[in-house]
Amino acid sequence: MAEREEPKVPAGQEQVTKIGTGARRIRARYTCSPGYKPVSDCFCVRFSPDDQYLAASFANGAINIYNAESGKQEFVLNNVEGKDGLNMPLPTTQLRWRPHTAQSKTKSVLISVNAEFDGQILHWHIKSGKCLHTITEKGNQLFCLDYFADGSQFATAGRDRLVRVYDEATKRLVQTLQGGDMKETAGHSNRVFSLKYHPQHPHILLSGGWDNTVQVWDTRRGHSVRSLWNCYLCGDSVDFTSDGSQILTGSWRTDKALQLWDFGAGDNAQIAETVEWKSASSQSTCMLFAAQCSKDAGSSMILAGGSQENEAKFFMRPPGGRGVEPFGALINLPKPVFTVDFAPNSRMAAVSAAI
Repeated sequence: MAEREEPKVPAGQEQVTKIGTGARRIRARYTCSPGYKPVSDCFCVRFSPDDQYLAASFANGAINIYNAESGKQEFVLNNVEGKDGLNMPLPTTQLRWRPHTAQSKTKSVLISVNAEFDGQILHWHIKSGKCLHTITEKGNQLFCLDYFADGSQFATAGRDRLVRVYDEATKRLVQTLQGGDMKETAGHSNRVFSLKYHPQHPHILLSGGWDNTVQVWDTRRGHSVRSLWNCYLCGDSVDFTSDGSQILTGSWRTDKALQLWDFGAGDNAQIAETVEWKSASSQSTCMLFAAQCSKDAGSSMILAGGSQENEAKFFMRPPGGRGVEPFGALINLPKPVFTVDFAPNSRMAAVSAAI
């Protein structure tokens, strides 16, 4: 089989490029820039459940809310303007929108976590700008969180290597997950940067970080029940496909960075496919900070990005999850890609790089 010739792109020129001969294409729609001085990197982007808004969190603690159609800034939360450097909050590391299926009548609620030394979980009402509730985890910097699909519970993780599960209605801690069965699993031994609920089962969560593992947790047992080995996660880069049959991991390394795993393969998930990362601009690979499956029923696309090549790439994931192929890329970015997100309708995607 002959190799496809990738398009030549002028060095240093940021560009959206097509890969392959398929019909699916991507195009740039708009660029959002908050204009913070000093410059503040964006750590997380997330579309709202109704595709109306795009939220972005920054290293200065601020959260900007944009109109997802136009890119126009609508709201700013945790505003830092006018504060001196000594009082500046630490980064808002991750965001999640509360699912609209939650029992609460209040919509447009966003939850954030930060890297304060006593990490905070903040519930925001974006239209009023009010912080509705604050939870503090003493002595723990928080790097990641996730909601279960029905909004009934959420989980957090970070520096102290534990996964904490909270009830959304009461905002109370209901369980702390740690350790393993001491035979096949031992829990985490280093910081955790990515967390994901199973799409159908609220008792199953994934987490990954610096210890070269992804842990599969079962709240019915209170500890890790499986481990995926040799996964070096440095950002929000673990995900389930929409049907829960496969796990996606994006590792910060040059070899075998993007991988799909069969979740139901006995006691230990098995690698289903290592996705080849052939750069649109060079033969080098990308060291991944972010990876995500699209949110349509078949998870028909994958989006991932990172450093070294400073690019984000779109892949087609065929039915059955085998034979993943790239179809487009955002290349020659000035800095690494830290975060990506597909809109719930899977017709838009956001990519944010360091500034």
